[in-house]
Amino acid sequence: MLGRYFKLFLRSLIIKSDLMMSSHAGRYLKIFIGSLIAGLGYSTFIIPAKLLASGLSGIAVIVYYLVDLPIGVQLIVYNIPIVYIAYKVFGRLYAIDTIIGTVMLSVAIDATSFIGNYHIVEDPILNAVFGGVLVGIGCGIVFRANSNGGGFDVLGAVIKKYYSLDLGTVVFGFNLIIILVGIVLFNVSIGLYTLINMYIVGEITNKVVAGFNRKKLVIIMSPFSELIGWTIMQHLGRGVTFLHGEGAYSHKEQKVIFAVVSLTQVSRVKLIANAIDPTAFMIITDTSEVAGRGFTIKMPEHPNEDMNIQKTKGL
Repeated sequence: MLGRYFKLFLRSLIIKSDLMMSSHAGRYLKIFIGSLIAGLGYSTFIIPAKLLASGLSGIAVIVYYLVDLPIGVQLIVYNIPIVYIAYKVFGRLYAIDTIIGTVMLSVAIDATSFIGNYHIVEDPILNAVFGGVLVGIGCGIVFRANSNGGGFDVLGAVIKKYYSLDLGTVVFGFNLIIILVGIVLFNVSIGLYTLINMYIVGEITNKVVAGFNRKKLVIIMSPFSELIGWTIMQHLGRGVTFLHGEGAYSHKEQKVIFAVVSLTQVSRVKLIANAIDPTAFMIITDTSEVAGRGFTIKMPEHPNEDMNIQKTKGL
């Protein structure tokens, strides 16, 4: 009996370790892919157009233009004190993530630097736009893997912790200094093109981090909420949650429909609500990312199947 329990215990440990290894491997793969995409953005568009960049990369790019010192090598050197600060302030795990992200991005930039010799695109606007798109996608993937590329992001997080300043404001202040230095050393056009690039990088990064799995959140208040909810479930196959609401003026209690649907299903929800109750009060808003049963987890085809799943889980 003891041998059997020991085998089960050992098997559970192996399964857990395999899951941890696979999750870490997938995470590091995301960091690698994100760093490679960002490196391609720098090497293919930003550096050949003599544009600047945000964060420590901007400083490294300026030095590269002046003395031709490899950008990746500079980033590793510049981030050494930042990694130390990250270790002291946020702990070992955060520092390790910073090291991994920094090294991968640095290697990716220097490894793909030969692409800049081909000058694929001559128009500085196109370079600013497409360079921003690639760098934004790459950084977003790295951030989604709970890592970072070091630099001003870490410094901004430290300043936010001790001085309660907004992270975006701090990073923007650092980047503004880089742009001003670039304007003084080079010309105004370079600074303006870099502003366009930085804006696109920020927007794309936010989109990737927030997720592209955008859905619509629908809230409906009506005396016929049960009928509307049942119709949505039957005709759209979407789950509906009833929230208990009360009118502040009338003090009448009624059920409030809470549902998440895809963009293409919004018009059908409107048709259903208007057909049953033309006076229904409806709110439709965007959601950044939706996870769970019905979206990232397949819903059971029959209600009994759902009950069986719950029973096996001991619910």
